[in-house]
Amino acid sequence: MANDKRGISLTSNQWWDELSMAQKFSANSLFQFGYQLAFIRNTEAGKLAVLIRDGQIVAISEDGELDAHPDIVLRESRDPKSENKN
Repeated sequence: MANDKRGISLTSNQWWDELSMAQKFSANSLFQFGYQLAFIRNTEAGKLAVLIRDGQIVAISEDGELDAHPDIVLRESRDPKSENKN
């Protein structure tokens, strides 16, 4: 399951359902290389699908266009258990 900054939790299948048909075709080509759909970001240009593999980020525009070097910064995920150690 993935969380966005608004606290919405979606499964991979639920994220998938939010993609356009063009994004699904492009994403399928990346899945065979080990990329996983991380989240979808709503932008002025439409929904932007963000896929990640080994720290590499690829974005897919609503019309299916791939951007292998998107201007996206991911927040580090924090382990709440490690933060509570005193």
